[in-house]
Amino acid sequence: MSQNHATNPEHQENQEQRVTKQPMSPEEVDPRQKQAQKAELERQGNNLTVNPGDRIDESKSLEEKAQQVAVDAPDITGEHIVVPTYFVVDEPDGSQKALHHVKDAEEISDTIRQARVDENGERTWW
Repeated sequence: MSQNHATNPEHQENQEQRVTKQPMSPEEVDPRQKQAQKAELERQGNNLTVNPGDRIDESKSLEEKAQQVAVDAPDITGEHIVVPTYFVVDEPDGSQKALHHVKDAEEISDTIRQARVDENGERTWW
């Protein structure tokens, strides 16, 4: 592969197609998801064994998992925070997968340690 990925239009197009947008601010969270989680919390109260946003549903697509939010509330400082339930990561083979923020925490840490960026801003793996 003699052509640099940064100047290869086909590579750039493939990269753009793989970008999976995840909600990272309160305004980006689907209002229907907010309403459903709030209704369940009000209905179940302290009887819930897990936060509604933390539930794992293997029937969901990658895009649906990317939009699922575990936390959408003010923290102890009063700042409103959003935590995705799944973190979508790029695999070395170019595919993507969704890692659950609790169940897959070790793999998320491993992925972060493995990811490196070279001097051209390209991600490299080792």
